[in-house]
Amino acid sequence: MSTRRTRDTAHSVAVLVRDGVLPMELGLVHQLFGTARDPSTGELLYDVRTCAPRPGKVRTDADFPIYAEHGLETVAAADTVLVPASHELDESLRPGALEAELAQAVDASRGRVASICTGAFVLAAAGLLDGRRATTHWMSSARFARTFPRVTVDADVLYVDEGRVLTSAGEAAGIDLCLHMIRADHGSAVAAEVARRTVVPPYREGGQAQYIQRPVEETGLTSTSASRAWALTRLSEPLTLAELASRDGMSVRTYNRRFREETGMTPMTWLAHQRVDRARELLERTDHTVDRVATETGFGTGVSLRQHFQRLVGVSPGAYRTTFRGR
Repeated sequence: MSTRRTRDTAHSVAVLVRDGVLPMELGLVHQLFGTARDPSTGELLYDVRTCAPRPGKVRTDADFPIYAEHGLETVAAADTVLVPASHELDESLRPGALEAELAQAVDASRGRVASICTGAFVLAAAGLLDGRRATTHWMSSARFARTFPRVTVDADVLYVDEGRVLTSAGEAAGIDLCLHMIRADHGSAVAAEVARRTVVPPYREGGQAQYIQRPVEETGLTSTSASRAWALTRLSEPLTLAELASRDGMSVRTYNRRFREETGMTPMTWLAHQRVDRARELLERTDHTVDRVATETGFGTGVSLRQHFQRLVGVSPGAYRTTFRGR
């Protein structure tokens, strides 16, 4: 059996590059979407193509060029358009300054439009972010806000999902955004397998902090990683903050502070995210009732699971199962 779907059946992803593109961002899109497979057939789920305003050689911000085989007609026909950063061009863009044909091609895409890092300047210049929340690299957020006052900038998060339009923070946050989109398309099992192949964390919440700022002299401090690893093996148990702190030999106050420094969220918020992520897997892979899933993930009752699931995922557990078990 072939492991490649036809252009007509695979979800088409157009990566729009311009002179000065960051090779890492182009590569991560191809790596993540390009390795996602149907668990039952092994077929590739996405057809990823590199595009440019004019097909041909494109300069990168490194010491080598790339070749973009496709043009804006591929962008206009794509199911998902992804715009990586080009630092030498992005921050000079102004509202309405983007070439009309480029804006038209991006806007004509049938599905999602997303950006990585300062690629958000392209979407904003095309008017696609007006009246929406968005993010970009934290070092460029002030300029972005001044240049595009009709966009609500959140400089503290990894990515923002506004439905059809998505934006992510600097380079590595593009990995989180791509996995988020794969998860939305095909469920957590497919996204987790892609993450395992790439050896990256399978799930980081979009609202997680872009970076953790810590004084240099504190680099030798004890980490909370041991308690996090321990908690992941006991998600069904009613874990307390005191128990977690004791695993790392800290007071509750010190642990809570250190945990926020390392993850950008409180221990209990992090635990809720891990439990919901585990619930996603059980809903996709098993026939367990919602109450049983709630028990195995530590929520205790179906009501509690439904409340947390709706808040973090945006749909009910039943609707989530119907969507992804049906595939």
